[in-house]
Amino acid sequence: MSSTVITGIGELTTNDDELGTLADAAVVVDGDRIAWVGHAGSAPEADERVDVEGRAVLPGWVDSHTHLVFAGDRTAEFAARMSGLPYQAGGIAVTVNATRQATDAELAGNLRRHVEEAAAQGTTCVETKTGYGLTVEDELRAAKIAAAVADEVTFLGAHLVPPGADAADYVELVCGDMLDAVAEHVGWCDVFCEEGAFDADQSRRVLMAARRRGLGLRVHGNQLGPGPGVMLAVEVGAASVDHCTHLEPSDVDALAASDTVATLLPACDLSTRQPLPDARALLDAGVTVALASNCNPGSSYTSSMAFCVTTAVLQMRMSVAEAVRAATWGGARALRRETGDGAVGVLRPDARADLQVLDAPSTTWLAYRPGVPLTRAVWRTGDRVR
Repeated sequence: MSSTVITGIGELTTNDDELGTLADAAVVVDGDRIAWVGHAGSAPEADERVDVEGRAVLPGWVDSHTHLVFAGDRTAEFAARMSGLPYQAGGIAVTVNATRQATDAELAGNLRRHVEEAAAQGTTCVETKTGYGLTVEDELRAAKIAAAVADEVTFLGAHLVPPGADAADYVELVCGDMLDAVAEHVGWCDVFCEEGAFDADQSRRVLMAARRRGLGLRVHGNQLGPGPGVMLAVEVGAASVDHCTHLEPSDVDALAASDTVATLLPACDLSTRQPLPDARALLDAGVTVALASNCNPGSSYTSSMAFCVTTAVLQMRMSVAEAVRAATWGGARALRRETGDGAVGVLRPDARADLQVLDAPSTTWLAYRPGVPLTRAVWRTGDRVR
């Protein structure tokens, strides 16, 4: 294994409580791990030296919520929505039909293309979901395809009741044969707990079946209106509840008293013309917040985490530091990967060597120069991918 010292860092965001944010800093990458972090003048020798000439360095983005095993697009739906039609959960069925008709090679190629696209923009850890198959066979192949590419894979058989299916029968299938088929290929189970998808009782049943199979739990909740998603997520100890667009004060209080991360998906809210989540209320209450892209063909077709960070700062009253932390450490926390050997979303010794260099002197420029591509270089698991 070779080592690289990245030096001349003007601003280094570590997300480590002891190291903090450093000026005139350096990082040593050895293999797929961070070996050393500190001031540039004290940096040890390495096989290779990269001088970033005063630029900012931060952890790679951790995108903890995507739907990347899909085929087709929903351009017509998007155009109709921009003309005034509301977003509805049923649009998922369009992608289900296209995904079922696609070959494994087509789905895998599309997944790799989107992961590579995200990596070029600084995303170094990606979660993705099944959920566009909705049969045992199609959910299984989605899980296998995702497991070969993504860092974390989530089973989302409870994405929508397929058209023509009986809801009770479909929940039975998800909790039984479908979970049995996919469990060895995924680490998580999610459920779309929303009007038009699955109610609280159905969602709870799916999550409990997944827990019995050793899977971690996640919830899509409170996207289209107030609902039981947040409370259910807290009740079952889910790692995250994602969307959180429509929250009651009691939802915020419940999240603040729990270990459940509130994952906000601002690109989705903009694309569906929903209100943006009240990030300020969540943060002020002490809730752990993550930002993620929700990259999918129907409601948020972007892989740009920088866009999500910029939106959070300019429109959701998050500070730059809060938004950057939410898009790195927060995402890692939502995936329970922020601690220990190989941690992501943090730059400290023994963390995974995931980092990005901005063509800017500080992370403030992510919001100061909105829409300008600032990612200059990216290391993922110790390999320079840009």
